[in-house]
Amino acid sequence: MSNKVNKNVLRAGTITAGTALMLLMSSPAFALTRDDGDDPGPGLSVIETLGLFVALPIVLFLVIAGLVMVGDKSHKQAASKG
Repeated sequence: MSNKVNKNVLRAGTITAGTALMLLMSSPAFALTRDDGDDPGPGLSVIETLGLFVALPIVLFLVIAGLVMVGDKSHKQAASKG
C-alpha cells in the first residue's frame, strides 16, 4: 500500500476513535440519580406513546396539507374567474 493510503487509514481511525471517545464521555453517567426538585410523572403506555409520537404528527400533517390544498384551490378559482 502506498504512503498516502496509510495516512488516510490512520486519519480515519483517529477520527473514529475520537468520535467514539467523545460520545462515551458525553453520555450521562448518573442518569438514574434524581436531582433536587425532580418529580417525574407516570410513564406513558404503548398506545399513548404511539398516539403522541406517531398518530398526532400524521394527523397534524394531513390537516395542514388539507388546509393548504383548500387555500390553493380557492386561489386558482378566483384567478381563473378574474
